Amino acid sequence: MISLAWAQAAVPGRSGGLLEMVMPLAIMFLVFYFLLIRPQQKKSKEHSALLKNLKKGDSVVTSGGIHGVVYGLTDQVVTLDIDNEVKLKVDRLQIARVNKGSS
Repeated sequence: MISLAWAQAAVPGRSGGLLEMVMPLAIMFLVFYFLLIRPQQKKSKEHSALLKNLKKGDSVVTSGGIHGVVYGLTDQVVTLDIDNEVKLKVDRLQIARVNKGSS
């Protein structure tokens, strides 16, 4: 079996060119880019835009599932009004989404 592999590799006129070696790697990179990297970058940009446009009075949900209304904002911290006289400070990056229709 091994001798057949050596014999096949030594066929005259058939050279294992650089293109034949690089092409599968390039195709794999393109598949990874379009299936994994590009969608993740798009999602990251959308989340950054959501955090940038956050304003007082928005109804939000944190990544931990806590629902609240934005009471105060700083660069790093969002203060949420959870219930009457109950305020919760969370990291701004932990805001998962803004509820539609509620302001």
